[in-house]
Amino acid sequence: MGKCKVAILLLWVFFALCTTILELKVEARAASSFLEKEIEAKLKLLNKPAVKSIKSEDGDIIDCINIYKQPAFDHPALINHTIQVGKFYDTPNNLNFLLESQSSSTRGATNASTDVFQTWQKSGSCPKETVPIRRIRKEDLLRAVSLNRFGQKPPEPSVNSATNTKLNFSNLDYDAHLATLGFNFIGAQANINVWNPNVEQPEDFTTAQMWLKANNGENFASVEAGWMVNPKLYGDHNSRLFAAWTINSYHTTGCFDLTCQGFVQIASEIALGSTVGPYSSQFNQQYEINVGIFWDRNGNWWLRMKDKIIVGYWPAAIVGNLQHSATLVQWGGQVFSYNVKTTPPHTGTQMGSGEAASGRFGFACYMTNVRIKDYSETLKYPQFVSTYAAEPYCYSALNDVQYGKDPVFFFGGPGRRPPYCP
Repeated sequence: MGKCKVAILLLWVFFALCTTILELKVEARAASSFLEKEIEAKLKLLNKPAVKSIKSEDGDIIDCINIYKQPAFDHPALINHTIQVGKFYDTPNNLNFLLESQSSSTRGATNASTDVFQTWQKSGSCPKETVPIRRIRKEDLLRAVSLNRFGQKPPEPSVNSATNTKLNFSNLDYDAHLATLGFNFIGAQANINVWNPNVEQPEDFTTAQMWLKANNGENFASVEAGWMVNPKLYGDHNSRLFAAWTINSYHTTGCFDLTCQGFVQIASEIALGSTVGPYSSQFNQQYEINVGIFWDRNGNWWLRMKDKIIVGYWPAAIVGNLQHSATLVQWGGQVFSYNVKTTPPHTGTQMGSGEAASGRFGFACYMTNVRIKDYSETLKYPQFVSTYAAEPYCYSALNDVQYGKDPVFFFGGPGRRPPYCP
């Protein structure tokens, strides 16, 4: 009788276990099906119907999208938005302020080439009235922390505009930059040296960029652009042209490139998020790309590349306190990593060229032609600048000012380098 009870009990346990496993499989299939539907919906939202598609040799697919069908117009504040060229501007006359440039023949860095291009351009071009947008794929979304945060920059603490310092250092990024503070910056530019630094961890990314910021209480608003290596976002280790924005320190607003609604693209020859090259190398040719961001009297911020290509703009309706002006401009690099120095080992992700700023031209990453514009509407070198490096033994900053020459800002570093950067 006892053996019979044990057998019945074992059968009951077996039945219960089978039922549980079956339920788990059903739930897993349901969850998987739900995720698939969410992914498909996200892809449909991001990837608009293409007039033409271009397969780039680096693996990207560039879709040429009707200019009025781009993701920006899904933003609630932009549903009835009219592109700010033609109707409100006497094109190109009223956009001439974007085409101004002030290069110096006496700058410290010489023999640099501006013949930088995007890889996809070798495979085709987009027709007029379309804009090139890098196609987002399922695998791109699966690498994201969540579908809701796809394309977003990790949140940062706010900046104290009086001291140009972050309110705490618990964040997971490292800056090495040149900065200027003021009350009415309406533009800035720089020629950014192009390299291809190593990114060690899948979650890490590294940038060389320019920021224009305005405080908004405990948060800051920012528009920014440059080049970046970000394997989690792009799926490779190429250096790519990027633009980004936020109005609350990246907590819930803004994104890189066109991965959310906001930035309005007008150029048919530049694809944000696409590979840029050639890269600079030690003892060899140096390459640089001109990046400029400028405000107009309607409160929009315009992105310009290569001195003359007007890529597009961040509309006044989405830029928060930046509608009127920026109070802080920064030029330099940033490394994001979960491997912070307070919990060694530090990440080995490089910034810039991977060499310290002291290496100078040909070794360290640099920026020349650094300029700001204020309400005097004149491009000029900032009157007051300061350098900052969150972890100077890991990533450093050096502003090289020589008499009779335009200042050159050097920045970067190798990351982990025991014993200095453990």
